Amino acid sequence: MSRVVRTLILMLVDTILICSSIYLAYLLRFDFDIKPVYADKIPYVMILTAILVLNSLYYFKVYRKLWQYASIGDLISIIKGVNVGSILFFTIHHLGVLYYYPELVVPRSIYALSALIMMLSIGGSRFVWRILHDNYIKIQPHHRRTLIVGAGSAGTMIVKELKHSNSEYYPVAFIDDDANKTTLEVLGVPIVGNRMDIPKIVEKYHIQDIIIALPSLSKAETAEILAICKETHCMIKIIPKMKDLINGKVAIKKIRDVGVEDLLGRDPVKVDLVEMSNYLSGHTVLVTGAGGSIGSELCLQLATFSPKKLILLGHGENSIYEIELELRNKFPDLQIEAVIADIQDKYRLNQVFDIQRPEVVFHAAAHKHVPLMEHNPIEAIKNNVIGTKNVAECSHEYKSLRFVMISTDKAVNPTNVMGACKRIAEMIVQSLDKISETQFAAVRFGNVLGSRGSVIPIFKKQIEQGGPVTVTHPDMIRYFMTIPEAVQLVIQTGALARGGEIFILDMGNPVKISDLAKDLIQLSGFEPGKDIKVEYTGIRPGEKLFEEILTREEGAVATKHNRIYVGQASGMSYDEVINNVRKLEHLMKLSPSVAEVKQVLKEVVPTYQCNEQIGVQAVKESVRASLEMVATIGTK
Repeated sequence: MSRVVRTLILMLVDTILICSSIYLAYLLRFDFDIKPVYADKIPYVMILTAILVLNSLYYFKVYRKLWQYASIGDLISIIKGVNVGSILFFTIHHLGVLYYYPELVVPRSIYALSALIMMLSIGGSRFVWRILHDNYIKIQPHHRRTLIVGAGSAGTMIVKELKHSNSEYYPVAFIDDDANKTTLEVLGVPIVGNRMDIPKIVEKYHIQDIIIALPSLSKAETAEILAICKETHCMIKIIPKMKDLINGKVAIKKIRDVGVEDLLGRDPVKVDLVEMSNYLSGHTVLVTGAGGSIGSELCLQLATFSPKKLILLGHGENSIYEIELELRNKFPDLQIEAVIADIQDKYRLNQVFDIQRPEVVFHAAAHKHVPLMEHNPIEAIKNNVIGTKNVAECSHEYKSLRFVMISTDKAVNPTNVMGACKRIAEMIVQSLDKISETQFAAVRFGNVLGSRGSVIPIFKKQIEQGGPVTVTHPDMIRYFMTIPEAVQLVIQTGALARGGEIFILDMGNPVKISDLAKDLIQLSGFEPGKDIKVEYTGIRPGEKLFEEILTREEGAVATKHNRIYVGQASGMSYDEVINNVRKLEHLMKLSPSVAEVKQVLKEVVPTYQCNEQIGVQAVKESVRASLEMVATIGTK
């Protein structure tokens, strides 16, 4: 039914109700014996009142309401419309009509009596329809019995939507921590207990799904409720934050699955938007690795600060094309430059910096997969070390104002090639800051939920395939954060940087990978160990049981941001660092073995603990000769 047809039908119904209300008012006024002198005037009263009241109802948007979601506010609109229409009738009749037609007398009691009846009949018609509609959909065998956590406004809207839609979920009970609500009902759904009662209520009411309808709850409280819900093996859903709900209506499509980020129990980082805007707005900003999971999110958030130009630099043309297309759709007025370039190519980078002259550089390009880099250490050095050196030196040579490198907690006392290379990259950035006008800084954080190659997508795929879910070690723990949170930290450090710092995010408590796997299995509606098995495969080369965020020498100093800390600057000079980098550059020309590369990395990064022993004496001699040769070259 079109909106115009619907409006005309409602106006026709209201016309009938208005006329009936006036006639009933006359009957009540004259005790069901209307005198002829007044009966003749009833058609005039009906016509004029209907015209005025209908226009007044239209003005107060009564005909724009979805009455299946009728509320007190909608009833007030009807009251306003009827009263304003009645007052207009009274005014027009007494100040105009009676002056020219004194015989058109209307008893004064008719005004109040007819207005009251009109409010009851018009308002009642809407709510009768809603009551009938509320009771239309009954629980069917195909419905999934659903428990709603939170009997507030959001929970009430969820129940309305579920009862009025063809959703597979059907609400059978509420949970609410307000003891005064227990044993009461909301829209026919009983409130049967508090959060601690969830397991027994699930069993009693044969609940299959739980929807958490508490959009204003903190992350910590949400995690507490989820911990209880996980005991039930029900499918768990959650509604978005209240700011994301439009016009007070919760659409079923907005109810999402619970994500692992909901289980972390930590509120996201809050950033200083003014500080961030001051150094980004109106400036040319370059992002390396712009097509990656971190780089693409970084570009999306940077675009909101109205930079003069945003340069997307990456090696993979498909990923750069995708983020460029998304940015152009979301920010049509932003000047965007997509650049295909390899950060290992210094000549190409010089061209880009010479043409674009970026004022702020975010360096997100890197090889990050630990097991792959263990077997391909030369590629890790090329990209993470030489690539970083190239981008940092171009930023220095072309006088960029700020340079922020994305690092990792694996750079702290590294046990793998990727971490060792990232530590060298940090040393390059920190030492270059000592001789440059550019403010260089690095930001270090843990594992990013949902990034490419992270454990979460791998676990989800294994669960979809029916298991098993593979975990390397039952005691392995990691720090976790979301992609938007990681990117906000990166941007915020650009504002806090004064040069040479390594910034670290307070990521809360570390999480056991095995617990993470079990949580994902439970959130998917399965029972770990029974429906889907968890298998332990053993620690892979280069992995630690736990990650650190600071070396012993760095210490930790709080910044004015209560969730960001800064480590002390490195004591090495740029010449010392570059000499070490030259050793690596020379080694790459010798076609070294994996073992040889790790030996040199150990020389460059003393805290690097290689977990492989070089067992062949000939290899040892080759490495020693190579190091001596490189050292000689480095002093020339």
